Amino acid sequence: MNGREKICGPIKEFVREDTISKHVTAFRGNISIKEPRIVATFLGLRPKEVVKYMRFPSPILGMLVLTMLVVAYTYAASADSVYQQSVEKWRQAYEARLKSDTGWLTVTGLFWLHAGENHFGSDPLNDIVLPAEAVPAVAGSFDFHAGKTVVHVSPGVALLLKGRAADGAQLQSDAGDAVPDVLTIGDLTLFVHASGERYGIRVKDKNSKIRKEFTGTQWYPIDEAYRVMGRYVTYDSPKGAEVPNILGDTEKVSFAGYVMFSLRGQEYRLEAETVKSGGLFIVFRDLTSGKETYPAARFLDTEPPKDGSVLLDFNQARNPPCAYNPYTTCPLPSPGNRLRVEIPAGEKIYRHH
Repeated sequence: MNGREKICGPIKEFVREDTISKHVTAFRGNISIKEPRIVATFLGLRPKEVVKYMRFPSPILGMLVLTMLVVAYTYAASADSVYQQSVEKWRQAYEARLKSDTGWLTVTGLFWLHAGENHFGSDPLNDIVLPAEAVPAVAGSFDFHAGKTVVHVSPGVALLLKGRAADGAQLQSDAGDAVPDVLTIGDLTLFVHASGERYGIRVKDKNSKIRKEFTGTQWYPIDEAYRVMGRYVTYDSPKGAEVPNILGDTEKVSFAGYVMFSLRGQEYRLEAETVKSGGLFIVFRDLTSGKETYPAARFLDTEPPKDGSVLLDFNQARNPPCAYNPYTTCPLPSPGNRLRVEIPAGEKIYRHH
């Protein structure tokens, strides 16, 4: 329901049907509107509806109600415009993060670690092959055992960790949403990425071909019908679950609760994780998936729930990073988060041109 519908509905209920006036006059500032059809065009109504607003015993009262309607509609249209602008601003910021020096478009490789030494450098016989213009033929190795990774750096190679020489450092991975230790060499960054029980070295390059050839995000038109208030229900204790990711690995997640919401008169449910801000993170799929939206899933973030309520704005539903980049890993939705309804809102599937 848009702002005009919210405003016009209550006023229609207030209108009495005692007399009919052929012509109406509504004053707003210095603007005079004298014909029902003109008013109808301005308000987005039918002329017959406008005439109904003048069915009052007193023409003055009729003019007052219509004036209220014009002013209220203008206010509602302004509120709609503010909302539209806020979503557009969010989408622009989202794309800017995606294209930034640290964004998902810079990921250029994911190399799985095996037990023992994993050599890296520009030589094609290395386990981890990096761009020749960035590193020497043999830059070092990652010694991997039982989930622990130690980096060894060849003499003279400027591989840094937090601004210092990285040789001999045991590296923190990103398992469990931990902040990983990031190695830098030139325009490249490397860190240990966990996917289920597997560990690999994820490489990022500011000069990534994927970044250079990115064609931009595509979105559905903003539609307030897909901005809905939901009822948030927390579990007595977090509900642990194992969900697959796009690579086939199983990841452990913890659902804090679920959101009940309605679309087009039907009620739906989505399980949600919580993030550090207190907001919710939701991975979902709907009947647009694989046709107009990314097949695997889309992501939705919310503000922290308040008094058992939370706003779901599907106009801000976004693609996972694997929609743009084959070197990323993304979770799939849990079985309960696969909705049997089309949600034509938010981000569309990424098209490579």
